[in-house]
Amino acid sequence: MSKSLIALKPEAVEQRVRQGHALLIDIREDDEFARRHIPGALSRPLSRFEAIAVPEMAETDIIFMCRSGMRTAANADRLAGPVGGNAYVLSGGLDEWARAGLPVEANRKAPLEMMRQVQIVAGSLVLIGVVLGWLVSPLFFGLSAFVGAGLAFAGISGFCGMAKVLALLPWNRPAAI
Repeated sequence: MSKSLIALKPEAVEQRVRQGHALLIDIREDDEFARRHIPGALSRPLSRFEAIAVPEMAETDIIFMCRSGMRTAANADRLAGPVGGNAYVLSGGLDEWARAGLPVEANRKAPLEMMRQVQIVAGSLVLIGVVLGWLVSPLFFGLSAFVGAGLAFAGISGFCGMAKVLALLPWNRPAAI
């Protein structure tokens, strides 16, 4: 039997959390959470969700969230499964929470999320390839084709070589302690 998540508006979630009746679980990846999150939310990345236990607390609602609510909705069965009773989702995710004027902790010193870095680099390379293809030599259109093929491969396989390379850059490495 599949379970679903019951949608709650940001104001209702904030009230339940403030009163101690709810635990907010953020399923975004570590880099996304480090950049911006709801104060008090627990980070339980979807990529490692089964390996990280969901806390069980009597009389406490478990409310899942992501940036927009799409990732949470797409994984409702997987998220709701380990929860004993009802499981909830923050309707509209972090974006809707922020639009409602509720508090968000932001760390502008944290690197941009890896997906955004990939989008910026890939988009820039495609644009450069097209411009140079028109202005310098049609051979530069190959750069755009190569990046497009890489993005298609990443989408199909789940492996993004560009993200692996970007992860090696100094600003994406954890600080030495």
